Amino acid sequence: MDSKSLKQKAFSGVVWSAVDRFSSQGIAFVISILLARMLTPHDYGLIAMIGIFISISETFVDSGLSSALVRNKDRSELDFSTAFYTNIVIGIVCYGLLYGCAPLISQFYNEPELTSITRAMGIVFFLFSFSNVQQAILAIRIDFKTKTKISLISVVMSGIIGIVLAYLKFGVWALVIQQVSAAFVKVVLQWIYIKWRPLFAFSFSSFRSLFSFGSKMLATGLINSISSNLYTLIIGKTYAADSLGFYSRAGQFVQFPSASITNIIKSVSFPTMSIIQDDDERFKMNFLRIQNTVTFVVFPLIIGLAAVSDPLIMLLLGKKWIYSSVLMQIICMGLIWYPVYTQNLNIMEVKGYSNYVLQSETLTKTSGISLLLLSLPFGLEAICYSQVISNIISVLVSNYYITKTINLPYSTLFVAIWRNLIFSCIMGLASYFSLMVVDGYGMKVFVAIIMGFLVYLWLQYFFNHKTVVDFLKIIKK
Repeated sequence: MDSKSLKQKAFSGVVWSAVDRFSSQGIAFVISILLARMLTPHDYGLIAMIGIFISISETFVDSGLSSALVRNKDRSELDFSTAFYTNIVIGIVCYGLLYGCAPLISQFYNEPELTSITRAMGIVFFLFSFSNVQQAILAIRIDFKTKTKISLISVVMSGIIGIVLAYLKFGVWALVIQQVSAAFVKVVLQWIYIKWRPLFAFSFSSFRSLFSFGSKMLATGLINSISSNLYTLIIGKTYAADSLGFYSRAGQFVQFPSASITNIIKSVSFPTMSIIQDDDERFKMNFLRIQNTVTFVVFPLIIGLAAVSDPLIMLLLGKKWIYSSVLMQIICMGLIWYPVYTQNLNIMEVKGYSNYVLQSETLTKTSGISLLLLSLPFGLEAICYSQVISNIISVLVSNYYITKTINLPYSTLFVAIWRNLIFSCIMGLASYFSLMVVDGYGMKVFVAIIMGFLVYLWLQYFFNHKTVVDFLKIIKK
């Protein structure tokens, strides 16, 4: 694919991926706020308690085969069909195991409701086993327009169902039914929009070829799923469901801007960077531009969110959720590094160094678990601080493997982002102090956002002019 065609596809992908994230995900975020005002921290804590089991099951169901299909330039119809049937078989086995283990999960947390909740929530990943190949096909085609339509419809329909059930006092089951209905609608729409149907054929040689790459991604995914959900597992076991509800809600607030923008870039950069994986110089240049662009947007958003956390929580969720703002400020310091780390892993995966991905994840998650266990006796805030240290270690370790992957000096990896970090911190201070000059939660948030935006834009324009010009060109297009 020539440079112009690739740029057009990448740009179209970014646009539609952004529309997806900030329409469907934005609507989902608004719906979650409405639900949080009607439900309790205990309800959200119950859902968070089984997050690790659902996440592990989803990782097993995919088994890294989707990534293998996207990356493999010589994929065939037989490869797609083999992956499809593999996903379904693993989905059936995983759901059976989860169904049988549901009473044990309930006993572990000492929450009787979790048996039925776990069995119902397991339907989500079982449904997705029927559509993993369709998702891979959309990624290969860089067809985020179709993906956006599917996401938007499923989010709106399931959101309406959840709000109605919450209003009717269904409690935690409003959240359960909302998520199951979202998965069902999404799978149905993927089969309608994507005109691919599996062959009645299965190839063991195709499976071995896909799994040789996918197995390392499976191991990486399992490590990531366990470590990222281990916090909720241990908090849910050690503390009350209410505490886990505060923690999970704070995390969701931070993850919305951080994960949304990061995944917009990742979802497009993986297939497009796969195309130019053999052009080393072009690959390096695009990688550094991606890191600069992502941090240019994400750093100020996350730091700004930390600055306005108190009035924002009071404005959107009410006083019963105020402790989430304390946790949110700490979590922001850790999740600010999420886009850098994610793009590092993305590039290793594109280049085919799944062993580096596995090694990086093993080292960083091991250190993260160690920090978690050390911080556990000191309360929720100490646990959040351990996440901050863990995320910084993740960036430092993954940068080392990036230098081995694309032969860049270690210091070069920080050159692309250091200005964005410093300017974002200055912006955060300006936003925080602006809260003191006005009254009212809504006015505080509004003034802080305006002040932060102006300060950040001024700093970038006068001291990092080229990045601003490049970014404005993208917006103009």
